[in-house]
Amino acid sequence: MFRTLLRPMTALLLTAAAAFTLAPAAEAHPVGPTAQAVDPSAPGSFPIAYTDVSVSAAGRSYSARVWYPGTTAGANAPVAVGVHPALAFGHGFFQAVTQYDSLLRHYASWGVITVAPKSQGGLFPSHSAFADDLNAALTWLTAQNSTSASRFANRVDTGRFAVSGHSMGGGAALLAAGRNPAVKTVTTLAAAETNPSAVAASATLGVPVQYVGGSADSIAGVAANQQKMYDAKASRTQLRVITGGFHCGFEDSSGLGCDSGSITRAAQLKLTYGMTTSWLLYTLGLDTSLYDQVWGPAAQNLAGVTYAAKP
Repeated sequence: MFRTLLRPMTALLLTAAAAFTLAPAAEAHPVGPTAQAVDPSAPGSFPIAYTDVSVSAAGRSYSARVWYPGTTAGANAPVAVGVHPALAFGHGFFQAVTQYDSLLRHYASWGVITVAPKSQGGLFPSHSAFADDLNAALTWLTAQNSTSASRFANRVDTGRFAVSGHSMGGGAALLAAGRNPAVKTVTTLAAAETNPSAVAASATLGVPVQYVGGSADSIAGVAANQQKMYDAKASRTQLRVITGGFHCGFEDSSGLGCDSGSITRAAQLKLTYGMTTSWLLYTLGLDTSLYDQVWGPAAQNLAGVTYAAKP
């Protein structure tokens, strides 16, 4: 009789123990409205607001656009109640930040405050200075969080900072992460090698890093750029390559000198929304239920995307 009772109790204890070991301890407590997320490629629940600002922090000064979760949608709306993670996003070479409007609006709908510096937009940008500009955006948000007159007062989760970017901006994001211990995670789109080297910076990073590229990219191709960065990163990293994806497919439209691929822009962007949003929410500790979409079978078998990882 005792053995009969013991078997189901033992099974129950083992099941409970397994549940506690599925995710790292630091990420075991989902917080905020994203905890029940099921499809990060779809819009989130927050109204999307934006504002144009002048950033002055850490010796840097520039104009920027901020997309953020609002109480209502539109320009200069109040920030939604609660504290929200923050992301600094770097544009590509000679690209306006508005080229990434749909992507950065998507992040805002999921509760992420995103600052996009308009700096280093000329023909001769400094990659190193751009990295410093990305970090200055996070420093500026930290100051805004404690400034009572700011719309961002008490609305920024200063313990959950990330950096990202496209092409040159992706390389600069890697440089920025190497210089800023406040950065907790990185996701990049068609990241390009920079000067100083983004490949060398990748080798030094201890935070999780995601590299997303396109197999048809003829501007910052995977083999010469993201593959080398991924190879240099020791662990907690992944390389996701969109089959038929192209360099300018990560933007809302193509301009002079852009390439093309065998996938539509809309399809490429939807894949990008899902992969990068799930990465941000999971690695920032906001939604541990997204493990499968980041490291598990759902990520490994996502249609139209190849997967390589060093968890």
